[in-house]
Amino acid sequence: MELIADRLNRISASPTVAISAKARALKAAGRDIISLSAGEPDFDTPEHIKQAAIEAIRAGDTKYTDVAGTPALRKAVAAKFARDSGIAYKPEEIIISTGGKQVIFNAMLATVQAGDEVIIPTPCWVSYPDIVKLAEGEPVFVSCSQNNGFKLRAEDLDAAITAKTKWVFLNSPNNPSGAAYSAEELRPICDVLLRHPNVWIFTDDIYEKLTYDGFKPATVVEVEPRLRERTITMNGCSKAFAMTGWRIGYCGAPVALIKAMDKLQGQSTSNTSSISQAAAVAALNGPEDELHEMVKVYKERRDLVVDLLNKAPGVTCSKPEGAFYVFPSIHGCIGKTTPRGTKIETDEDFVIALLEETGVAAVHGSAFIYPGHFRISYATSTEALQEACTRIQKFCASLA
Repeated sequence: MELIADRLNRISASPTVAISAKARALKAAGRDIISLSAGEPDFDTPEHIKQAAIEAIRAGDTKYTDVAGTPALRKAVAAKFARDSGIAYKPEEIIISTGGKQVIFNAMLATVQAGDEVIIPTPCWVSYPDIVKLAEGEPVFVSCSQNNGFKLRAEDLDAAITAKTKWVFLNSPNNPSGAAYSAEELRPICDVLLRHPNVWIFTDDIYEKLTYDGFKPATVVEVEPRLRERTITMNGCSKAFAMTGWRIGYCGAPVALIKAMDKLQGQSTSNTSSISQAAAVAALNGPEDELHEMVKVYKERRDLVVDLLNKAPGVTCSKPEGAFYVFPSIHGCIGKTTPRGTKIETDEDFVIALLEETGVAAVHGSAFIYPGHFRISYATSTEALQEACTRIQKFCASLA
């Protein structure tokens, strides 16, 4: 009798985690490694947020909470949606989960039937397709051209929708490309969705606060309130407030869907940590001075990295509107050979050789369903980024 369930054969291990693990192993062996593979802020959680957690512990706020989250946090999330996007969610239309990933997991398992199609614009975050597959759905990938800023075109979305389409994912700013949609860019996409009343929308806005040059990202319900009753608006504290380890994700959605997700979460993890929830209240209700300082530094790093990568032979790097990633093309490097004799036939060959021969860890574009590119996270020190980009320039120049 087989021990491992067949459902696990539908999914694969996270490639970003695999690259990070390989980098750690090389570092443990004494190699000089610069890891640009993880999507995690290098800043510390702001002090007032940490203090809120400490005060919660001292006050004995260490018990179970409602599965969907404490009243205080759901109220804070509702206020955040109203303040930032003009969306009026009631607390009963909100659920708090253990990171944004659990929000996605709950939503897909609660709604997707075997054979349902889920449209995923690419490049996309690595976990979307596997979560859909675990729910017995079928990912339908729609490639978003680099020439169009890695953004979904309304006509391509319309062409991908079939009678089997259950969900469409939108991620803005995007992981891995950093591309973000303005209200004007979302308008034609919303118009397509209005014509397909059986299609639900999952909008992942986790990087919403991390945009540059005055860019204002928009979200679906903000642009088209008529889509409210079939949209999940997801966000979280991980990226904006440097709270990855606190594991706080949340979403707003129609009450019936929130109840279904609550039911599923109640039989899996139950409530998110009460301490993390207290910290999240402070994050959402408190000052954003440190967030603004982080954004300022991220912008400087983005500009530095884009400039340096565009000086690497065979690499073309566009300037993203948000997040803390760049997603350069390496088509000019494919087919060449490294000084150690490694043939670069794929983007995965490129990042493995880059790691092994220069000590720079990045993630190949195929992991994001977009070959011929690679992702760099600039959520690390400026000095490390400068050195890493210099190594990449030398590596690319050495290809024969």
